[in-house]
Amino acid sequence: MNDLFIGALSIGGTIVIYIGAKAFHRVFQHPFTLPVLTATTIIISLLFIFNIPYETYYVGAQWIDRLLGPAVVALAYPLYKQWDTLKKYMASITVGVVVGAFIGICSGVLLAKWANFEDFIIFSITPKSVTTPIAMAIADEIGGVPSLAAVFVMIAGIGGGVMGQAVLKWCHVHHFLGKGVGMGCASHAIGTSVAMANDELEGAISTVAMSLSAIVVSIITQPLIWLLL
Repeated sequence: MNDLFIGALSIGGTIVIYIGAKAFHRVFQHPFTLPVLTATTIIISLLFIFNIPYETYYVGAQWIDRLLGPAVVALAYPLYKQWDTLKKYMASITVGVVVGAFIGICSGVLLAKWANFEDFIIFSITPKSVTTPIAMAIADEIGGVPSLAAVFVMIAGIGGGVMGQAVLKWCHVHHFLGKGVGMGCASHAIGTSVAMANDELEGAISTVAMSLSAIVVSIITQPLIWLLL
């Protein structure tokens, strides 16, 4: 009964906080008021203030986490609607994803190496640009810490969601193809949700890029680690 109460409180509180964050973003539309960033900040602050262990919060929050899979599968609908366009640009998307995956791995490894981080941190940051379950599996395989990899994935996702559109604009990337591939490769599901909110076609391309990026990163991570370290 105690676990049931804790679970209901944590999942209910998370939903209420996220709804409030969305309402706040509608009133104050700014990259730094992105609901996932605002809600995450509030939840982490509350856990610290009331000294609530993450394991306690996760009793209920795990059910939201388990909905991530169905949510990603739901992205298949805009893919279906934009299938003809996706087929037309598939070669360009594939090349862009391979380049993006290569840069994503190299940037994390070289930056961490330049900062003299220990190897386990370097291995944990390597798969930062792919979705959490795959990043954790890759990190575990190459000698990183899966839980630490999940943190880097979250940082990459929220960072891309908050700053991605501004960076693309600053780099004069205005075509839906470049924007979709960039967001999908750099900030996985969170970036894809932002791309989908901007334009359905851009979001569909970002979904494909996110999926292909996970495959490419899984293949090229180990060889790049050998070359860079």
